[in-house]
Amino acid sequence: MPKAGQIFERVLLTNDDGFDAPGLRVLEQVAATLAREVWVVAPEHDQSGTSHSLSLHDSLRVSRKSERRFAVRGTPGDCVVLGVRHLMSGGLPEMIFSGVNRGANLGVETVFSGTVGAAMTGMLLGVPSIALSQAFSDRNAVPWETARTLAPEIIRRLSVMDWQRNTCLNINFPDCPADRTGPLTLTCQGAGLLDGVDVVSRSDPRAIDYHWLQLSRSLRQDAEGTEAAAVAAGCISVTPLRFERTHAEALAEMRMALASTE
Repeated sequence: MPKAGQIFERVLLTNDDGFDAPGLRVLEQVAATLAREVWVVAPEHDQSGTSHSLSLHDSLRVSRKSERRFAVRGTPGDCVVLGVRHLMSGGLPEMIFSGVNRGANLGVETVFSGTVGAAMTGMLLGVPSIALSQAFSDRNAVPWETARTLAPEIIRRLSVMDWQRNTCLNINFPDCPADRTGPLTLTCQGAGLLDGVDVVSRSDPRAIDYHWLQLSRSLRQDAEGTEAAAVAAGCISVTPLRFERTHAEALAEMRMALASTE
């Protein structure tokens, strides 16, 4: 039976920063306060930017690190499927947590995020899922203590809300100490900070060209009520997400245009 304060019997953790990422250690500490059994099934290496892709054309290698802790040579989505459908076949998780990501996942960036993609894969499998990310301004000084301190109570509050059906949650913790963080704020996705994707080209010592893809972001003010605006104001943003991406306004305009040609 779960101990006092624990609200889950069994949970599954994953991420996209890789099995050895500090954010995953933070998430394990958070989960230990919430669940009797904590399972970790995470990518062997960094899988940032893989969204909810699945390795349909490659075999998946699983390495058992310790009791209920596994590293997978695959994507975050692969890890969720392996965890739910194979490794935890004796008892399904009541909740899936993905993160804690190093860096916020805001706006359009959630489409590419492996952290959010893992949560959406959990949603596809019918398991309530939450993505968690920690904003930072200095990559070498990520305020992990903010997520570590605040996540348990935030998850407890969210777990009693009726959001599980066809929905996953995207949580972003702001770049400030826990005692200076604003309240939990329910938000919409918004535009976020992502501008686009650039190509950075180089030549190796043998004069052979190679290329890196690089996300470009800019600090700009997003609309009120969005996750980026909430995080910029020092609040904890929580956005319910779903697979449906139909552009309702464009659909209505196209229907009108089509009707006018008939």
